[in-house]
Amino acid sequence: MKVKVCGITQLAQLNTLPELGVNYAGFIFYAPSPRFVERFGLSGPVVKKAKLPLYKVGVFVDASYEQVMRRIDEYGLDMVQLHGHETPYECQKIAAHIDVIKAFRFSENDHVQWTIKDYYADTDAFLFDTGVPATKKERQDKTVYGGTGRKFNWNRLKGLEIRKPFFLSGGIEPTDAPTVKEFMKDSVAADMMAVDINSRFETSPGVKDMEEVAAFIKELKG
Repeated sequence: MKVKVCGITQLAQLNTLPELGVNYAGFIFYAPSPRFVERFGLSGPVVKKAKLPLYKVGVFVDASYEQVMRRIDEYGLDMVQLHGHETPYECQKIAAHIDVIKAFRFSENDHVQWTIKDYYADTDAFLFDTGVPATKKERQDKTVYGGTGRKFNWNRLKGLEIRKPFFLSGGIEPTDAPTVKEFMKDSVAADMMAVDINSRFETSPGVKDMEEVAAFIKELKG
């Protein structure tokens, strides 16, 4: 099982990821997020110069086509994750240039397959995350995107036929490796390409606890 570590903000931590067996590094290009890639000074030329054996994934929230394309060039991105309300057409325009992951944030009453049905032709992969309603503070601060730490009810996916590679996300924490491994036994996991971890593996927003990341991966892949 592959692993994506999202919310990377520091060069030293980026350089360490391949040694831990991480396959995807996520950079958040949403300024209100506490994990905004430039908050700690991690610039495009520095990331682009670091030729690491992993995929660099840019995470965007309702950004314009021009903004996304500029960041792809600046940071040498390999994939783009669209985490807002992007339409299939907007995904299609970007997917003409780079692999696109469309993220979906499900609340309890959302129908999974109905929500994703219009995006099959215009994306390369899906990401399933939790969509618990934001608190008043989060709505005011616009911090609800980019790592809320809230759990996604994976049981909602069990037995479904996604028929598209997908990332499993939503509040995954260091003690969840056994639960993820159990989920991988379900038929729906045949399409699961990676586990996405973020805020639950931090000492502070944007700063990962690399020991916890390493331990989680070791247990997950062991």
